Amino acid sequence: MLCDMHTHSNCSDGSFSPEELIEEAKKEGIAAIALCDHNTVSGLTRFINAAKESGVIAVPGVEITSAYKGKEVHILGLFLKEHNYQKIADYLEQINIRKIESNKLLAKRLNEGGYVISYDAVLKIAENAIPNRVHFAKALVAKGYVSSIAEAFDTILAEGGEFYKPAKKLDSLEVIRFLRSIDAVTVLAHPFLNFSIAELREFLHKAKQCGLMGMETIYSLFSKEETALAQEIAKEFALIASGGSDFHGINKPDIKLGRGKHNIFVPYEVYENLRKASLFPPKQITDETVVCLQKSDKHN
Repeated sequence: MLCDMHTHSNCSDGSFSPEELIEEAKKEGIAAIALCDHNTVSGLTRFINAAKESGVIAVPGVEITSAYKGKEVHILGLFLKEHNYQKIADYLEQINIRKIESNKLLAKRLNEGGYVISYDAVLKIAENAIPNRVHFAKALVAKGYVSSIAEAFDTILAEGGEFYKPAKKLDSLEVIRFLRSIDAVTVLAHPFLNFSIAELREFLHKAKQCGLMGMETIYSLFSKEETALAQEIAKEFALIASGGSDFHGINKPDIKLGRGKHNIFVPYEVYENLRKASLFPPKQITDETVVCLQKSDKHN
């Protein structure tokens, strides 16, 4: 049995609807799946309802974009409680307002640079979501300026380039504190994408004090060596090992649901350990509790 604790729907920048995610999980034999859309919980009710009587366990989550010392950091909140959805939406409103303003400036820069992109067209591509770079990349592909989303990211929409300027982000440590205040299980997503090993250890030392509970040790883009190192660091900091594909559907066609890019395998025990952690009130989960969970996972 396997699980996937990191997926996206078309309520952010994925291509599958929340309902289609459940259907795909059932088809692929995935026992438990978490929906972690970027900075929104708008798809969670549909996701949970679609899972009823499907045989698939649906875990409500969110992926919040944040920053720590100039580094972009993504924090997952898992096992969100329905009565907190509006509180989360209100908390994320500020980041989404900044994102909309940033989007409009990006469209303006692109047009001034000779890339005739209608912001209304980008909104249409995004459907129910607040646009991000994926949707701008699709617009550029549709206009023939680039041949793929990946090419757009590497060229016209590259970070640090002429056109794309990220919106101001929430503070990573504050995000962790907020998520723990509503009893969410807090997990650091894909730790090696933005941190060096030294930077990661420094961040984890502070993040643990703020309520970080887990870290992705299995991830689509990790090599076997990186997976082993992530597991070692998770144990070092008494963090629950998590894992997921970061599935986005056709927007990241090389990443498969539950399997990732290199045929990863996230054992069902990962879901079970995270679920057990979600049952502890914020002040009752200790390093000793995590160590017990780690020992119960025969795959660690």
